[in-house]
Amino acid sequence: MKRILISALLLLAGLFTASAHSYQVYGPQGGLDIRVTLPEGFNPETDRCPMVILMHGIFSKKESKLITAIGKGLAKEGIGTISFDFDGHGKSEGRIVDMTVEKEIADAMAILEYTRSLPYVSQIGFLGHSQGGVIASMAAGRLADAGDSVPVALALLAPGSIIREACLAGIFFNARFNPADPPESVSIFGPRKLGREYILGAQKLDIFGTAAMYKGPVLILHGSKDSIVPLWCSKRFIKEYDGRASLTVIDGAKHTFAGKRKEAVAEVVPFFKEVFL
Repeated sequence: MKRILISALLLLAGLFTASAHSYQVYGPQGGLDIRVTLPEGFNPETDRCPMVILMHGIFSKKESKLITAIGKGLAKEGIGTISFDFDGHGKSEGRIVDMTVEKEIADAMAILEYTRSLPYVSQIGFLGHSQGGVIASMAAGRLADAGDSVPVALALLAPGSIIREACLAGIFFNARFNPADPPESVSIFGPRKLGREYILGAQKLDIFGTAAMYKGPVLILHGSKDSIVPLWCSKRFIKEYDGRASLTVIDGAKHTFAGKRKEAVAEVVPFFKEVFL
């Protein structure tokens, strides 16, 4: 009996240890899980490299196939990346229902400060997909307005500025609600819940006006078969950046660039390589 009790205690201790998580960066909802990808053979003690902060889309995570492919592609060319789970997503703390765009911008700023603290980082760029593109563009605009030189380059993949129009219309993916008085939460494709604070906050966002304050080089990619974010979103970014951005429409690509990730990586890597190296 004593042996069985000891075994049970050891098992519980093992489960507790496995579930414990150590965070280095914290946002408004708590710890943010990060993944650093460095070039092969890179020595953090003696070498330096540019770093791109990668921002995933809504309901996604840092291990998405698109974000992972971009990180690997940049590493092959001597460029490091930091990807992370936004609050409530992946392995980060918090709840999706408590997510807002402003909180995700705060997450991105916290990741930026952590990246700045790494002694081997020489330059910093931003890349965002879907809602991550909104976060990256608005964070870059606010930093520029504050006189900050970071990021030195910005890449937006299917930037999801449609979130404002969706929340104003009361239609977000499969959810329908009263935009003037949304409920405390709405269900999105089953267990995911979008909160009232997110909806009301998104209605007031000045996405394009904020993004336009960024004056550095911008690459925008969009899929010709994207049924989630319409092409006009990327075209509007092009207009607001007033000649500082280029738009590439990848033929046949859908919103996540599934089946066309190589084409996306082939656009992103040379863009950052030219700016950094």
